[in-house]
Amino acid sequence: MPKINGNEIRPGNVLEHNGGLWAAVKVDHVKPGKGGAFAQVEMRNLRNGSKLNERFRSADKVERVRLEQKDQQFLYEDAGMLIVMDTETYEQVQLPAELLGERRPFLQDGMTIVVEFYEEEALNATLPQKVTCRIVETEPVVKGQTAANSFKPAVLDNGVKVMVPPFVGQDEDIIVNTETMEYAERA
Repeated sequence: MPKINGNEIRPGNVLEHNGGLWAAVKVDHVKPGKGGAFAQVEMRNLRNGSKLNERFRSADKVERVRLEQKDQQFLYEDAGMLIVMDTETYEQVQLPAELLGERRPFLQDGMTIVVEFYEEEALNATLPQKVTCRIVETEPVVKGQTAANSFKPAVLDNGVKVMVPPFVGQDEDIIVNTETMEYAERA
């Protein structure tokens, strides 16, 4: 694994530190008037989700880890575990459902997700950026009301509540951004 200097750490980098794997969430480069410059790094543990703030001087060497990204097809969920299949080797892998966090309701049967592996251990899963969902409950469409910064609440077929423009009605398909969990456009 390549070693990098403390001042080369960027958000999104995965580091091996104190015997654990950490993702750099936020990096601030500080140049105090007295003493040497350092990087103040906020990190999240990829295995248990705990957070850590650490200072790295430019002379400090840190182990940078490369995660292998593989496309996996979601098959089904069983006892809190997501069963996914490698689209090339057809090998099935179990992932904890907590990997997706609050985005779990957007996972649909047969959907292709990107799973990040460190050696043989799955550490992270990413959904497609946009997912199509059906509105099951919202206020009726009001004629003549334009989309002037007014949104109304809607419940999707997966139980998630989002805000939608007033011209979108019940039983319509919409596209939701899974990163921001907001309405993107009509399907």
